[in-house]
Amino acid sequence: MLIIPAIDVQNGNCVRLLQGDFSRSTVYGDDPAAVARQWQDRGAQRIHVVDLDGAREGSPRNRRVVGDIVKAVDVPVQVGGGIRDEVTVREYLDMGVSRVILGTAALKDRESVFAICDRHRGSIIIGIDARNGVVAVEGWVEKTEKSPAEIAADYEQCGLDAIVYTDIGRDGMETGVNVEMTAALARAVRVPVIASGGVRGLDDIHRLLAVESAGISGVIIGKALYTGALNLEDAIAAARRNIRRDSP
Repeated sequence: MLIIPAIDVQNGNCVRLLQGDFSRSTVYGDDPAAVARQWQDRGAQRIHVVDLDGAREGSPRNRRVVGDIVKAVDVPVQVGGGIRDEVTVREYLDMGVSRVILGTAALKDRESVFAICDRHRGSIIIGIDARNGVVAVEGWVEKTEKSPAEIAADYEQCGLDAIVYTDIGRDGMETGVNVEMTAALARAVRVPVIASGGVRGLDDIHRLLAVESAGISGVIIGKALYTGALNLEDAIAAARRNIRRDSP
């Protein structure tokens, strides 16, 4: 299971939101590329970047920052936020982004998403964000009537790299990752699931590792790393121990 530090970008800064509320953000740095280098130097094997301004506005607003991050590190970078068409997908992949995350676009233009996935197999991740079991879109400000499992089933066959499942109610709150819902989603589909939202400490990592076999391939960690509640090296070491224990 990959331990993936998160870098959320708002107005060019590295920030964290509380429960997806854009008015409740805390700035943790004005140089996201330097933050990315720090996580890489401490052992991160992948970086998760979200253009928060892009997610709310419907198109990327921090391309330059993303480009700086990609140039600053040697590990794969996955990016989401405001990506709604193939032109943007190609721009990011050409920039050196390893995986592109589609969220709202996956709900509103299913046919286009299938075409994008087919042309970029293995490079596309679907982001499923939910509050109280209901999927939310448009930067988390608009609810739908669909469940995460329904959305995931729609795209199970289109060559996805993974699904990122975020529990919005827990995101940035350090109240504990929603292990049960994450594992249930992973068991329901044949696409690897990356957990996100609410990680508060090493105990959450152990709880996810206990159900890793359900199909959980990684966990995105934000605020807990920035506040020091969770040490990145400890989380990576726990994941590596779990691999050794499960090896024949």
